[in-house]
Amino acid sequence: MNFDFSDEQKQMRDAARKFLTEKCPPKAVREVLDGKAPYDKELWKGLAEMGFLGVAIPEQFGGAGAGHLELCVIAEEMGRANAPVPFSSTVYLAAEALLLAGSDAQKQKWLPKIASGEAIGTLALFEGKGNPSPEAIKLQASGDTLNGVKRPVPDAAIAHFAVVAARTGSTGRDSDISLFLVDLKAGGVEAKPLTNIDPTRGQAELTFTKARAEPLGAAGEGWSILTQVLDRAAVLLAFEQVGGSDRALEMGRDYALDRIAFGRPIGSFQAVKHMLADMYVSATLARSNCYYGAWALSTNASELPEAAAAARISATQAFQHCSKNNIQVHGGMGFTWEFDCHMYYRRANASALTLGSLSYWEDQLIDRMRKKNAA
Repeated sequence: MNFDFSDEQKQMRDAARKFLTEKCPPKAVREVLDGKAPYDKELWKGLAEMGFLGVAIPEQFGGAGAGHLELCVIAEEMGRANAPVPFSSTVYLAAEALLLAGSDAQKQKWLPKIASGEAIGTLALFEGKGNPSPEAIKLQASGDTLNGVKRPVPDAAIAHFAVVAARTGSTGRDSDISLFLVDLKAGGVEAKPLTNIDPTRGQAELTFTKARAEPLGAAGEGWSILTQVLDRAAVLLAFEQVGGSDRALEMGRDYALDRIAFGRPIGSFQAVKHMLADMYVSATLARSNCYYGAWALSTNASELPEAAAAARISATQAFQHCSKNNIQVHGGMGFTWEFDCHMYYRRANASALTLGSLSYWEDQLIDRMRKKNAA
């Protein structure tokens, strides 16, 4: 496969970088990190005005109708800027679930609001520790109401609606799981913010008590839809992680060139050179896998499940490696609050668990390759 983004897509990446450099400096990220706001509302408004929130949403539902490749390049810049907004939960998870399984009425209600920045969405999947699986879903659906607890749910404390995975049967099969749309402002839902390693990417516990819900997709097809949503989100989040990896590498490189020790830049020392080279290799490998994932996502190729898992694995490893070693290159100063290194290290570790752990995606890649080879 020989893949690259088009000139127009690269221009969109440049436009996104310019916008985020101006509107999302480290100072703006720190405002949210320090707890002064749950997210950057002005940045969220600006992303909507630029058309970035609806770039992959069809024009008939208020979006730009561009596609997933354009969304990939924007995702990369969001990760590079460490943007403190609910972009991934709304655009990668909630919007993708609506696009895959929503009725025309559901799409008409929520997608234009996502594109305009009026609505924040999320996916309520997890119910405590562990990785995604049908067996882990205990929240019960009874008719058009839901009862149970979901935690952690990304950006749930500020979300307007949620796509909720619930149990509608007791056979123990995947067909017991269905998806529902819940208006989080309509009552029957209590949101309790949770403390996590990256306050710029909020999480909450949602308690459903006879909460009104409407089916999203056919009954019993919830797990099949979720698998597709997670694969799509894995590719998009991997681009965010690559953007963060590149920025952490640049921060380390720039500091190594400027910091003088024993009369010369520390970047001239072999140990530092090797550390930066290893960071570059991991980021480049992740980018290669992300490009494979972008191609598979944009063409709806049969290889998407494997490509998504590979992108997710390599990007998670690269972001954690680069953000950690960026601190090491900075030495003692890298551990201080005043330097920005910790912001990327926080995001790297938080995003590593967003869609399931690294080991989960490694197992997914092995299982999917085995099934494909067996077929």
